[in-house]
Amino acid sequence: MASIKDVAAEAGVSVATVSRVLNDHPSVSSDARTRVLRAVAALGYRPNAVARSLRTDQTRTLGLVISDVLNPYFTELARSVEEEARALGYSVIIGNADERPDLQDHHVRTLLDRRIDGLLVSPTDGGSPLMLDAARAGTPMVFVDRWIPGVDVPVVRADGQSAVRDLVAHLYGLGHRRLAIIAGPAATTTGSERVQAFRAALAAYGLPLPDVYTGQGDFQAESGRRVTEGFLDLPEPPEVVFAADNLMALGALDAIRARGLRVPDDIALAAFDDIPWFVHTDPPVTAVAQPTGELGRAAVRALVDRIEGRPPQSVTLPARLVVRRSCGEPPEAAPETASETASEAPHSPEPPRPPAPQAVPGPAPAVTEVPATNRSKP
Repeated sequence: MASIKDVAAEAGVSVATVSRVLNDHPSVSSDARTRVLRAVAALGYRPNAVARSLRTDQTRTLGLVISDVLNPYFTELARSVEEEARALGYSVIIGNADERPDLQDHHVRTLLDRRIDGLLVSPTDGGSPLMLDAARAGTPMVFVDRWIPGVDVPVVRADGQSAVRDLVAHLYGLGHRRLAIIAGPAATTTGSERVQAFRAALAAYGLPLPDVYTGQGDFQAESGRRVTEGFLDLPEPPEVVFAADNLMALGALDAIRARGLRVPDDIALAAFDDIPWFVHTDPPVTAVAQPTGELGRAAVRALVDRIEGRPPQSVTLPARLVVRRSCGEPPEAAPETASETASEAPHSPEPPRPPAPQAVPGPAPAVTEVPATNRSKP
């Protein structure tokens, strides 16, 4: 494996210059930066941060790399991580990847350089060699919300499949038949998993998911706006838009209002990832809620177990449907709690039992399944 000295020799610079480039120090000239980055790529260099993370001394510090700090879901997740870590005697350094794999790896590298005791990551994609190297080197690590298939790291996540089935049953009971989805990035496990769950739930009612009703987003508001505009331009627009995260739902709402249309009178809207401000929109948004705070706390406990020599476990918690009024629900049938209206929908036939959706391959550790609350059948 190439060393930092090899990179310096290849680039014709000092080891200190290589270090400054890898840490994005502003004092490096653009020419030197270009030569170092070319040498890193040519030699396949993996920073020594991975090796330096293998140590016996502790700093009582954890690193957290989240996908998007502007996403209220990840903001709440980060808060719960910090609170639980503090309760266990640890501090947290947070890096925002902004849904960019390169920025994610920069934060991971920097955190390992700072001698953190363990790392919590919500990966922006599934192809980070640095993350794989860190896991192989034995760096204490836990994936939270998302994960990288094939990397043997504990995962703390929510299972949204049952809640998505509840959502589709609820929409079917309200009379909706043309349902569309704004999907998250296929390179993320949550992006692909939510599309699979939605497609399987529709199939249980004999409803198709045409390609024109599947829009590719990126978990950012602008993509939700763009995809929804495409839906609205169709000769037969969907009756419901299901956004696979809250920011894309916000973009969808902007696109609908920009056309002078109203939710749910002209088109219904539902979202994955319930957040506090959904109750303040007009109308309040029906959404799938994840147990965000508990996910953050469970992730910290799993990581601290790993750091302190106890066997860590993956944890899966249930998501739930929260019914409001963005899909045409009558006010009296729109509680602010988990949906019970699906079982009350008139003339809603019992769907055939759907085939189990193909699970996204996960990591190897044993999984502690937390049972979901009882849900009525549609």
